[in-house]
Amino acid sequence: MLSAHAALPVLAVTDMDKARSFYEGTLGFSSVGDMPEGVVYRTSNGGFLVYPSSFAGTNKATAITFQVPGDAFDAEIDALRTAGVTFQTFDMPGDATWTDGVLSDADGSMRSVWFADPDGNILNVETDASVATG
Repeated sequence: MLSAHAALPVLAVTDMDKARSFYEGTLGFSSVGDMPEGVVYRTSNGGFLVYPSSFAGTNKATAITFQVPGDAFDAEIDALRTAGVTFQTFDMPGDATWTDGVLSDADGSMRSVWFADPDGNILNVETDASVATG
């Protein structure tokens, strides 16, 4: 069954040079290498493909979530801000609150931010208590 195989998230972009600048320069990803379909970027548990498409930016939902340990969250968010990333906010049901672009649940155990790449693909960074730092 498919659950026994790796999955590769994909993000459509209109301009590969602009995408490379954002994913490599702004976010600091390393390319695994160019492929005929685009470029694959490495993550700790796999990677994701960025490829050219005329349908880039049409998904209005979160495309990729990056989970970081709670004790690394602030440093990651500071690095994103320093790189010029602007966080998005939106109405959220429940007891969660927004502070300076960061969503937190009532007890502060979950924190999360959302932002878009140059084509409007929505990316998310959230705390993950199950991920230990190294």
